[in-house]
Amino acid sequence: MSQRMILNETSYFGAGAIADIVTEVKQRRFVKALIVTDKELVKHHVVSKITDLLDLHKLPYSVFDETVANPTIEVVQKGLAAFKAAGADYIIAIGGGSPMDTAKAIGIISNNPEYADVRSLEGAVATAHKSVPIIAVPTTAGTAAEVTINYVITDTQNKRKFVCVDPHDIPVVAIVDPDMMSSMPKGLTAATGMDALTHAIEGYITKAAWELTDALHLKAVEIIARSLRGAVSNDPQGREGMALGQYIAGMGFSNVGLGLVHGMAHPLGAFYDTPHGVANAILLPSIMAYNADYTGEKYRDIAKAMGVPGTEQMSIEEARSAAVAAVRQLSEDVGIPSRLREVGVREGDIPALARSAFEDVCTGGNPRETSVAEIEELYRAIF
Repeated sequence: MSQRMILNETSYFGAGAIADIVTEVKQRRFVKALIVTDKELVKHHVVSKITDLLDLHKLPYSVFDETVANPTIEVVQKGLAAFKAAGADYIIAIGGGSPMDTAKAIGIISNNPEYADVRSLEGAVATAHKSVPIIAVPTTAGTAAEVTINYVITDTQNKRKFVCVDPHDIPVVAIVDPDMMSSMPKGLTAATGMDALTHAIEGYITKAAWELTDALHLKAVEIIARSLRGAVSNDPQGREGMALGQYIAGMGFSNVGLGLVHGMAHPLGAFYDTPHGVANAILLPSIMAYNADYTGEKYRDIAKAMGVPGTEQMSIEEARSAAVAAVRQLSEDVGIPSRLREVGVREGDIPALARSAFEDVCTGGNPRETSVAEIEELYRAIF
């Protein structure tokens, strides 16, 4: 059986990489951009770093700044109208996963108008045409949406998040510039960083994992484990490490999928608007422990990549415990809450959350088969 790897076309890394947007726009002969972002990034002059460049080089653009955390169907449809009204031919997505996911949905529907209801994009849909070209500029180090073929939209009417998987949505250019991430507050840095670690760990143990993605995921674990504490303190080296680590994790998991942590995190976002990285971070250690017996020697590798000494001498049980403990410690060190009740989860909602998590597309990739009843138990144990 063959293995498929899809990556974005061109990426630029390092401080000051945003200058390469101009080169790419001119070489590709793009005419006008719709900038897809959020009001906070406009307010804090993060977007102006890009618009100043475009102004300097007389490259026209319009700005759509109405994206929200956990992007909704309604916001995508508003963005679609903005894209048409602007007469744009490409998109610059500036922000975390939410603006990038919104941009992907706008780009896909613009060239595949039969999906204008947005809901019909759920799952692995074979769209006929590639997205409008997207230049993705992440301002958080977590989602790796700039290199993935996935995006997640919230259906507020039905209280659910749905995952869309489409090779046609991948941005043509990624600009991974740590300077664009330096204004991230500590809490957001921690949450998005733990999201990246979850991608790396779930991608490493998912059913579809194979040697190439294993290499990417282990390297991502190593970089994130040594960089996240520094990034939360706004250390430039930590920022740079996280920018790269989250991208490497994205290269892997985009192609092999994730697991139960994401399956259980998505309903928390849909029900309570819980930040995705926080949801993942709270769930990750407990779900790792739940999956441990189904992961072979992989937790030994994870523990070693996390910097745990003496992993080679440990029994398999000790190595698995060490991996879980190292993840729990990192999460604690960067200030993530440890219980679901601390982020507003209501105990009475747990049965509905468990049903939604069981049906989530990510859950199917988990190395251990599960059930609605077991997921309910897991939520209760972390409550």
